[in-house]
Amino acid sequence: MINIGDNSVSDEHLRAFIERVEAINSEIVDRNEDKASIYAEAKSSGFDTRAMKEVIKLRAMDRDKRLEFETLVDLYRNAIGLA
Repeated sequence: MINIGDNSVSDEHLRAFIERVEAINSEIVDRNEDKASIYAEAKSSGFDTRAMKEVIKLRAMDRDKRLEFETLVDLYRNAIGLA
């Protein structure tokens, strides 16, 4: 039994939380390895993985936020003569 402030929690309860987080961390590592394999496969097929990552990031954005962001980037590009 562990006393934290006015609360007492069992060692098993704490261990259960820790083991759940560890299991998720393990899954994250596995999923990141899967993602790396997909990018490697795409690269070997001739795709630019940096561009793919940017497209994935843009697809995850809310449509209105994305349009606002793209407009702002275009404004900045034009301001410095990059367009």
